[in-house]
Order: sequence, then structure tokens, then C-alpha cells
Amino acid sequence: MSAIADDAAVSVVADAAAVEAVADDAAMDAVQRRLMFEDECILVDEQDNVVGHESKYNCHLMENIESRKVLHRAFSVFLFNSKYELLLQQRSATKVTFPLVWTNTCCSHPLYRESELVEGNFLGVRNAAQRKLFDELGIPAEALPVDRFTPLGRMLYKAPSDGKWGEHELDYLLFVVADVKLLPNPDEVADVRYVNREQLKELLEKADAGEEGVKLSPWFRLVVDNFLLKWWDCVESGTLPEVADMKTIHKLV
Repeated sequence: MSAIADDAAVSVVADAAAVEAVADDAAMDAVQRRLMFEDECILVDEQDNVVGHESKYNCHLMENIESRKVLHRAFSVFLFNSKYELLLQQRSATKVTFPLVWTNTCCSHPLYRESELVEGNFLGVRNAAQRKLFDELGIPAEALPVDRFTPLGRMLYKAPSDGKWGEHELDYLLFVVADVKLLPNPDEVADVRYVNREQLKELLEKADAGEEGVKLSPWFRLVVDNFLLKWWDCVESGTLPEVADMKTIHKLV
């Protein structure tokens, strides 16, 4: 085959890939598409220094994660009620990454905006958590003031969702104990449930065995396997601040 023919073949393949990508984006749920292109995530290095910002879309493309090492700041909220049961959510079927998986109470990203870039006392991340708990679960800000969140640690991880999408996050782990009323947003959340330790164990066993289609988010599983049970003891004893370690970044990749 001539060089011209080779170039033409490569061009056809590239064009087909581009058409497929456009088709995938067009098929995206309208709400999720808006968030993917409008939300600007905070880019950080592995020491959690802010180095820029990118659209949520670009931050979650595996191509960018692998080739450009794009890493963004995130948070994961673990909310317990007064019976010390953990609130879980099942992500909506329309989510671009990890649809219909079970995960912790709320997982998202602080955005590249003044209120969510505040570093002191981790206020930017707390502000973002408060915003998303209302967006996803209908919990108003007055029900969870930012000073109720206890930041316990940070972890860095990478996880593919499918061939196109994935996560590469420096994730702040925030714990809070409160009794709240829930009004889940169906664009974000398919289901919710409170679990005690034994019920969580049963859910983990189902996920490990592939029973009932149960799947867990990779970041939730990392927290369960590395931190959660020890920290749950501290939730019950009221000693969470004693185990907080916001200096270490746990690299779980």
C-alpha cells in the first residue's frame, strides 16, 4: 500500500473515532452533559498544590488521565445518623462515570471558584461538600453547617470507569454525624439507604460475588478497605478529631 493510501486509511479511522466520540457526547444525558462542560475542576499536583483548572469533561477522559496525568481535587462525604448508620447512595443511571454503583453519601469536586478554592481550614472543600449535598440529596445548608464536617484524610487514586472515562483524584475524606431529611435528586441519585456495619459487610460480599448486580465505586472500596472500620469506631465514641491526619496524602494507586 502506498504512503498516500496509508495516510488515507489512518484518516478514515481517525474520522470514524471522532464521529463515534461526538455521537457518545450527543447521547449523554442533558443534565450530565451540562455539568461536564460547565463545571471547572481544580487541577492539582500530587502534593495537592493548585496548578490550574479544566472542565469536568476533560478531567475524566482516560486519554487525558493517562497521557497528561491530569489530576483533580475531589471530596467524599460520609454521613452517619444518630444511630451511627452510614448513608449510602446509588449513583444515577445517567451518570457518565460509574453509573448505578453504590458509594458513600456524596462524592464530587470542589470547583474552580473563589468560595471553593479557600485553603484555610479546608473551607473550600467543605463549601463544595455543602453545595453538593443539597444538589444531590436535598440537604439544605442550614442542616449541615460547614463546621460540622470533620476532614479526616486525603487519598490519591486512579480508576477507569470504561474505555473512555475514569477518575484520577486527590480526594478529601469528610465525616459528619447528623440526622437529616433527604430529598434525592433523580438526575444524580438512583437510591439511598442507611447501613450498619453488618449490612455494609453483606453489601461488600454481594459486590465481591457479583450477586444482584451490586457494584461499588472504587473510591468507596478503597476507603472501606483502608480506613472506614477504624474511623467508624471513632464516630461512635465521638473521637473523630483524634484520628484526623490531613498532612499525609495516601497514594492508593
